Amino acid sequence: MNKTFIFGHRKPDSDSVMSAIGLSYLKNKLGENTEARVLGRLNKESSYALEYFNIKEPKYLNDVKLQLKDVQYHKGFYIDENASIYDAYQKMLKEELTGIPVVDNSNKLKGLVTIKNLSHILINENIEELVTSYDNLLKVLKAEEICRADDEIDGKVMVAAYRSSTILSNVTFEKNSILIIGDRHSVIEYAVESGVELIILSGDSYIKEEHIELARKNNVNIIRTPYDSYHVSRLVCLSNFVKTMIEIDKPTYFIETDYVSDIVDINNKLRHTNYPVVDKKNRCLGLLKITDLSEKSPKKVILVDHNEKLQSVDGIDEAEIVEMYDHHNLGSITTNYPINFRNMSVGSTCTIISILFEERKVEIPKSIAGVLLSGILSDTLILKSPTTTPKDREIVEKLSKIAGVDYQEYGLNLLKAGTSLKGMDKEDVLYNDYKLFTVNGKSFAIGQFFTMDFSDIKKELDDYIDVLDRVAEVNNYQLVALYITDIIKNGSYVLYNRKADGLMGLAYQKDMSEGAFIEGCVSRKKHVVPIIMEILEN
Repeated sequence: MNKTFIFGHRKPDSDSVMSAIGLSYLKNKLGENTEARVLGRLNKESSYALEYFNIKEPKYLNDVKLQLKDVQYHKGFYIDENASIYDAYQKMLKEELTGIPVVDNSNKLKGLVTIKNLSHILINENIEELVTSYDNLLKVLKAEEICRADDEIDGKVMVAAYRSSTILSNVTFEKNSILIIGDRHSVIEYAVESGVELIILSGDSYIKEEHIELARKNNVNIIRTPYDSYHVSRLVCLSNFVKTMIEIDKPTYFIETDYVSDIVDINNKLRHTNYPVVDKKNRCLGLLKITDLSEKSPKKVILVDHNEKLQSVDGIDEAEIVEMYDHHNLGSITTNYPINFRNMSVGSTCTIISILFEERKVEIPKSIAGVLLSGILSDTLILKSPTTTPKDREIVEKLSKIAGVDYQEYGLNLLKAGTSLKGMDKEDVLYNDYKLFTVNGKSFAIGQFFTMDFSDIKKELDDYIDVLDRVAEVNNYQLVALYITDIIKNGSYVLYNRKADGLMGLAYQKDMSEGAFIEGCVSRKKHVVPIIMEILEN
């Protein structure tokens, strides 16, 4: 069963991290195969919650782009370099393919053989040379072993086409001669006495026992085939090691983790039909026929705490979105097929996941109750945010009992953990809880950071605004704002890129200044995003 990844938005906050963990636990208890992931570094608040409830931090997910491993290429399709050309051809014929990778005894890629190569060699090249194994000859020529002196055969092929008297008087056999002959005993005797490399008896020809004994003494290899001399001469070159066909330079190949989009770009330039597939250690895994790219199995994903494309993972358009769970306004993500989409007007996605446990009648263990509780307390500011609903309060009461904590005391410690500036630079503060939005083709970003004392940030106000200017300029955003939410004063200090001064004035219908305090502004979802969107829409 393929694994389904569950994750929240980029620059993850506690609600996105904890809802992914909680939902993955539930899904796995119900027999599914899922894994919680994150799209960025965890903030201090999330790290505090996971450490407190002894939950391992989810792994980072870089992207869900289609990779070669998601394609139904021909896995396990390759051939050993010491197999015969005939074997390679038969294997291609059986699978209806026009190429086959060649590997050594460690499965390392050595080259690629194609039907086109084979045709070229048979028609245009010198096929007198034979470099193969005794066993390959037996197999290709359907021959029987008469006398074996060597396991490998290396020599030049010749056919006994002249009269016996002509051969005996005019032809000199060399040590590397490979003779195709019928029952011409005088020539056979001459060849054996000369110590040739190999005698191939065609047409099931008889050979005298005395000649066999002499062959053993002179280390002459002998095999017998039912094929006539003409067919032997045509087939024998196919017994050559397939490695004799490959060039020194390795063919273009792909690693299984390569992106399909990159493969398409390369193929548009090369226009090849077949490409070997290897792992990172150059071990061959199989063959990609370029038409295989149409047979793909996209990565399956479940989104939590977002449904905006800009907020999601790279390659989301190439993935199969199975389900979504969110408590925000509807965003830009679309799907090709109907999915389960749960969107509720509650203060936290973790509230929705907790409801799912109740509906599926699955018991919530202490650790999972703790992380779900953390997500709700974070997103609702310990139930003080205007986004808080009666359902959030009900769920918090239940989860705090299971987790064995006083939610108010724990919640305060949780939020305090996230307000420390120790070890953080200006970008860290902005990206601590950061979301992207788009409306009418215009993009804007809102960061939020909780504090109990604005003074440290106020001292370096211009430096923070420089960061916002830079992010807005580089990404061509209409607005990049940072809301420093004071938990005690129940409001936010607002910082924004300098070019957005007019936009912010329209949004709040008053002259704005950097670091201005807006009383009661604590929810990005309710107090910030809607008014910015309304201005950009108009």
